[in-house]
Amino acid sequence: MDQLGVAVVGFGLAGAVFHAPLIAAEPRMRVAAVVTSSAERAAQARAQHPGVRVWESAEEMFAEADDVDLAVIATPNRTHAELAVKALVAGLPVVVDKPFAVKSADADEVVSVAERAGLPLSVFQNRRWDNDFLTVKALMEGGEFGEVRRFESRFERWRPVSKGGWREVGSAEDGAGILFDLGSHLVDQALALFGPVTEVYAELDQRRPDVQADDDAFVALTHASGVRSHLWMSAVAPQLGPRMRVLGSTNGYTVSGLDPQEDDLRAGRRPDDGKPWGTVTPDKWGIFGAGEDLKTIPTLPGDYPAFYAQMAAALLDEAPVPVDPRDAVETLRILEYARHVATPPEDD
Repeated sequence: MDQLGVAVVGFGLAGAVFHAPLIAAEPRMRVAAVVTSSAERAAQARAQHPGVRVWESAEEMFAEADDVDLAVIATPNRTHAELAVKALVAGLPVVVDKPFAVKSADADEVVSVAERAGLPLSVFQNRRWDNDFLTVKALMEGGEFGEVRRFESRFERWRPVSKGGWREVGSAEDGAGILFDLGSHLVDQALALFGPVTEVYAELDQRRPDVQADDDAFVALTHASGVRSHLWMSAVAPQLGPRMRVLGSTNGYTVSGLDPQEDDLRAGRRPDDGKPWGTVTPDKWGIFGAGEDLKTIPTLPGDYPAFYAQMAAALLDEAPVPVDPRDAVETLRILEYARHVATPPEDD
């Protein structure tokens, strides 16, 4: 097999911007098919991926599943689990965009179906390949922090007027809200770095009058290792805090600004365009050290292409999938519990 034929189910922002370009840039994969009922998006897919087949419904794709080798579920959150199960039943390995599902019980069922079918299943937690996350991971592996005591991580935006999409005006049953959107990344990163969680505290709020879902959230995790993770996600932050801050027994690390890969993908770039990918200029590097002994250190390049490179290896070389779906189930359990226990922040 020269290349794996991939069907991207859903060709909105997730499918067209975050999945298809990365698939097309992976030498052992190609965007073979797209599922969309939109004539405009179908035309976009054909223009961006010459020779692509377009199905108007997932049911059409499932009926002809032998024509593709992998299904990528990039549809609205509420449909993730259902479509993943149908794809697996049709005999297809699956990648599901985050969040894995709206309910952890549904995600558990998807994992069970994949195990019974003996098919690879993974979840697109691409932020494990952000430049800041990779830099913190490397520093930890090198013992540069001593004992990590606190991890602070933020995805904050200043969007005082909502765009009106389902993530802002939808319900909990839709998987709407910033907790399930950006929180899926933040909790996954914390678990990947520091392991299981024993305690969860959370605050959720709707700050804008034109939204129905949470748009401002804080989650505190106590890990079994003793590390405390403090995670902020907000659409209404007029001033943005550091992207990450790590405090250890010997050194700390602070970095601001977002990994550039999302903006580059939104701008139409592809990782295989021959230009540096995932890199930032020295003025955006983080600060490492303790007390007055501080220095700027290089930020490692981000590497979203690694996800589909590893997925290709899982399908062709029997390597592990890039993200264990059980990790994504645990992230969902924490998000569910955070939503359950959340209380408004006390006034100062």
